[in-house]
Amino acid sequence: MGWKPGDRPRATDTMIRVDQAGEYGATRIYAGQLAIMGQRSPMARKISAMALQEERHRAFFDRMIAERGVRPTILQPFWDVAGFALGAVTAAIGPEAAMACTAAVETEIDQHYEDQLRELGDSDPELSHAIAEFQAEELEHRETALASGAEDAPAYPLLSAAIRLGCRIAIATAKRI
Repeated sequence: MGWKPGDRPRATDTMIRVDQAGEYGATRIYAGQLAIMGQRSPMARKISAMALQEERHRAFFDRMIAERGVRPTILQPFWDVAGFALGAVTAAIGPEAAMACTAAVETEIDQHYEDQLRELGDSDPELSHAIAEFQAEELEHRETALASGAEDAPAYPLLSAAIRLGCRIAIATAKRI
């Protein structure tokens, strides 16, 4: 009962595709940051802990894609490169910019997951439960980033706005492609 070319996607299929792409992108952002920062600094330890949660989120959506026969986004190679580059560039600017990246991404993901939960209602308890759990963890990531100096990053308002816009574009694109 998997996806076939020409099929119209179910709303939950689109959610799963977008969420898997987003969680994959998050793992790549953190990989880029850690490639620049190394593993030993206190900031890198925070990033590593958040990256482990993102890996768990991605694994859940990978499983959902396989079990439900959802067509993944064809943009996965782009998310791979773009996510890693975003992470590497923000880490190269400095630890505060890396945290600004996390705060910006998680702000958008919080709203994205909230919209999905509202749309799902009680229609898919397994998916709703996972999204609610992941949303809470994403909010923890945002709070960690803010407490770790995100707002002290150079040109924080501009950096945050650009990353948030990129997230919105990525979400909209992954819904369709």
